Amino acid sequence: MKNKLIYLFISALLLVSVSGAFSQAKKPTIMVVPSDVWCNTNGYMLEFDNQGTKVKVPDYKKALQENADLLLAISKVNELMATRGFPLKNLESALKTLQDQAAEDAMLTSKGGAEVNESPIDKLKKVAKADIWMQITWTVNQTGPKKSVTFNLQGLDSYTDKQIAGASGTGKPSFSAELPVLLEEAVLAHIDNFNVQLQAHFDDMFANGREVILRVKTWSSFDGDFTTEYDGKELTEVIEGWITENTVQGRFSTTDATENMLLFEQVRIPLMDANNKAVDTRGWARNLQKMLRDKYQLDSKLMMKGLGQAQLVIGEK
Repeated sequence: MKNKLIYLFISALLLVSVSGAFSQAKKPTIMVVPSDVWCNTNGYMLEFDNQGTKVKVPDYKKALQENADLLLAISKVNELMATRGFPLKNLESALKTLQDQAAEDAMLTSKGGAEVNESPIDKLKKVAKADIWMQITWTVNQTGPKKSVTFNLQGLDSYTDKQIAGASGTGKPSFSAELPVLLEEAVLAHIDNFNVQLQAHFDDMFANGREVILRVKTWSSFDGDFTTEYDGKELTEVIEGWITENTVQGRFSTTDATENMLLFEQVRIPLMDANNKAVDTRGWARNLQKMLRDKYQLDSKLMMKGLGQAQLVIGEK
C-alpha cells in the first residue's frame, strides 16, 4: 500500500511538471485571414502593378467591410485558437495600421528613383508580423432543413509562404442556421491536430532557425563583381563566410551564383540575438550591409519583399 501511494505521488508530480513545461512553451503568433480562393469566389480581389505586370491579390479591407459572415468566421477561429493559448494578431487592426503607413510607404524610393517592389500583401505581412498566416475557406451545405459547413484551414509560414499545417473536413448536418455554430462543429474535431502541426513547425524554427531568402546583386555603377578579391578572397567567399558565421549551424544553400548575382535560399537565421532580442530578416541582412561597408568600404542598398526576402544591391545606396 505504501509503495502504491509513493508511485501515485511521483506520477502526479511528473504530470504537473510536464503540464507546466507545456504551458510555458512559446507559441507562434497567428493571424487568421480568408483564403485567396474564398476572396476570388466572393469577388474580393484587387489588381496591382508589379513592374508592368497586373497581379491579383485578395482585397481584405473590402471583404471585412462588406461580408458579415467573414467577420463571424474569423472571430470564431480566433476564439478557438485563443482558448488553446495561441497569441493572435487581428487582421482588421493590421489593415488600419497599414493604411496609416500608406503615405509614408509611397515615399520610399532609392536615391536613384527605384521604388520598393512589394505587393499589398507583402506590406500587410510586415505590419502584422505574425509568425503564421492561417487561411480559411468554407462553404455552407444545405440538405433539407439541415445545414453543415465544409472547411479548409491552411497554416502558412509568413516568411516563406510554405504550408506548414493543414486541416479540412465537413461538420455533421445541424438544424442550426448560425455560421459560427456550424463552423465550430466542423472544425473542433480537427483543430488540435492542426495546432500540433503548427507547434512542431515553430519548435523546429527555435531549434534550427527561421528560413529566409537573401539575394545579393550589384548596381551597374559598381566597379567590380563577385569575383573581385578583397583581402585575398573573392567577394562571393567573403559574403558566404559571413552567412556561415551568422546562421544557425551555418545552414544555407547557395542556389545561384554568377559574377553579378548571388542567391541564397533555406537561410536559417536565429529567432533571437545574443541579447534575447527578436531577429528579423531586415535586421539580419543589415548586419551584412554594415560589415561590407565597415570592412571593405562597399556601399549597398537593402530592400525587402515581405518578411522573409532581403535583397542587397552593392555599389551605392
